[in-house]
Amino acid sequence: MNQAAFGAIETWSRVEHPSIVRVREAFTTRAFNDNSLVVAYEYYPNAQTLFEMHIKQKPTVFQHGRLSTFSAALPEATLWSYMIQIASAVKVVHEAGLAVRMVDATKIIVTGKNKIRIGSCGIADVLMYDPRQDTAIAQQEDLAMFGRLVFALCCNSLAAINTLPKALDIMGRQYSADVKALALYLISKPGPHKSITQVIDMIGMNRVLHEMDDMYSSVNRLEAELMSELENGRLVRLLCKFGFINERPVFAREPRWSETGDRYIIKLFRDYVFHQVDENGNPVINLSHVLACLNKLDAGTDERIMLVSRDEQSCLVVSYKDVKACVDAAFGDLARASR
Repeated sequence: MNQAAFGAIETWSRVEHPSIVRVREAFTTRAFNDNSLVVAYEYYPNAQTLFEMHIKQKPTVFQHGRLSTFSAALPEATLWSYMIQIASAVKVVHEAGLAVRMVDATKIIVTGKNKIRIGSCGIADVLMYDPRQDTAIAQQEDLAMFGRLVFALCCNSLAAINTLPKALDIMGRQYSADVKALALYLISKPGPHKSITQVIDMIGMNRVLHEMDDMYSSVNRLEAELMSELENGRLVRLLCKFGFINERPVFAREPRWSETGDRYIIKLFRDYVFHQVDENGNPVINLSHVLACLNKLDAGTDERIMLVSRDEQSCLVVSYKDVKACVDAAFGDLARASR
């Protein structure tokens, strides 16, 4: 393996784009009893290729006594989303002085709803290394591969480009004239004015802005889910502190450490949150009450509550802020002793 070929991998490792599977490293090894090339990429679990998602025939249930296969037509909105993402990725690659060489349905993976990434980048640069190769020619081939991919997605067949009249007929019946025009431009003869920039211009600003709107909506949804998980994490940390403190048998040579001082307040608060009963002595299972109390404790509010001992002979009126200070102090004692 020509060591100069690995320079392309180093260049690819600096290419960052949300629609490209980033290259991490490449090396040769004899671990498999041969001279193997290993290229490491970022990992996306449960990803499927565009071929598996949209082109590969999938068996369905028996219909009229026989097993039929069916691949639904790709919605045009999804197709435009894919084309915008691919065009954006190809533009970044071309501006870096590289060629993708892998604009293929079997190499592009779907990692989320309508979210795609071009994979296997850099492998062709290493395996078919040629310092005399004209990058401009390879970039023109990227556009042609892009066009063949559009035909494959529209017609549910990798071989669609081989029967162009039939493919154009299918495309004309199921998709707009803009899709057809863009696909034909992509597979047209190379020329000095044919570029990925022209492709993006043909896609149109309105569609790009619509894609950005969808992206920001998705980001907002993910941020909301993240905030929810953050809330859960805060409450779990509180519950873990309770677990370390409550009912601890011995600490600092005090057998009743968890039952005395500030820890007694924590115990009563635990009962107030989790061990409430109704007028008949039956347990009250109220998750809303638990979550409300834990959130107020985490915030350390000044709201006051009355904590009653189990024998109902004494009671304490404290604020959530006071209880939080007790929890932090007790947990701090345990943390310092564990170091």
